[in-house]
Amino acid sequence: MLGLRFIKSNPTTHLIAFRGGRIARQGAGLALFYYAPTTSLVAVPIQSREVPFIFEKVTSDFQTVTIQGQLSYRIADPERTARSLNFTLRAGGKGYESDDPEKLHERVVAVAQVSIQRLIHESPLTEAIRSAGPFAARVLRELRESSELATLGVEAQGLSILAIKPTPETARALEAKAREAILLEADSAIYARRNAAVENERAIKESELDTEVAVEQKKRVIRETQMDAEASVQQRKAQLREADLTANIQLEEQRKQLVHAHADNTRTAAEAEAFRMAASIKALQSADPRIIQALASVGMEPRQLIAQAFGGLAERAEKIGQLNLSPDLLQTLLAAPARAEVSRAR
Repeated sequence: MLGLRFIKSNPTTHLIAFRGGRIARQGAGLALFYYAPTTSLVAVPIQSREVPFIFEKVTSDFQTVTIQGQLSYRIADPERTARSLNFTLRAGGKGYESDDPEKLHERVVAVAQVSIQRLIHESPLTEAIRSAGPFAARVLRELRESSELATLGVEAQGLSILAIKPTPETARALEAKAREAILLEADSAIYARRNAAVENERAIKESELDTEVAVEQKKRVIRETQMDAEASVQQRKAQLREADLTANIQLEEQRKQLVHAHADNTRTAAEAEAFRMAASIKALQSADPRIIQALASVGMEPRQLIAQAFGGLAERAEKIGQLNLSPDLLQTLLAAPARAEVSRAR
């Protein structure tokens, strides 16, 4: 029949047939016959689409950065999308009558770009470079809450920011700053290590000094103990010497007393003997000397008697004219002492 045609859509394409300004049929993967002069076909792709993007923005400290990433989305409400954009198929069902389907990703990326731009403008350069992950999460949340995307019937499925790069000059400056910071940290680490080594060395020396002080204190205690012991010994020796001296003094005093007593006794004995002798002499003063001599010769030995006789002869020598002594008499007198000596020796 003239004008009657058949169309079949893919499962990822939502096909809508408009007739008389109203939806006649719609659905994903729909197959139908339609009358071309009175029917308009709208094919809305509902599969997920991934759109890469790259653009430059300025941070809060007026530094230009390049943001590179990728956005994935899908058309969640094909009917609303069909009312917002022209997804009408050409006659024959091949191709679109307008370029709205090709501009849809540009509009979605533009919405994401506005959110990213606001975040970049609020952040300084260093924070922006480090915040790719947090920025992507915040932008994705804002896209899912966006009323503009809801009007288009679009649902944001994912957003990833692959890189936020500064200009080459700024990157070199940041590298230099980071390099200097790393070198400073390295110097600080070297200083800290050396300082720790010095502190450890000081602690070791303090420990050694404490040990030496403890040893010296111990030695001092030992010396004091030895000195106390020596002082005790010396004190004991002094006490012993004092005791010996006291004993010697007492002994000398006793000896002195004994000597004085002996002297007194001797003097008394001498005085008694002198008194006896004086009494004896006084008694003999009136006696005849011959009588006294005779009394003294009592018990004498013959040789003593002979000697006494010779003494009497000597006293009267002027009266004796001549005296003859025989050799026998002299021999007898000389032999008597020798026999007496022998007898005493025996």
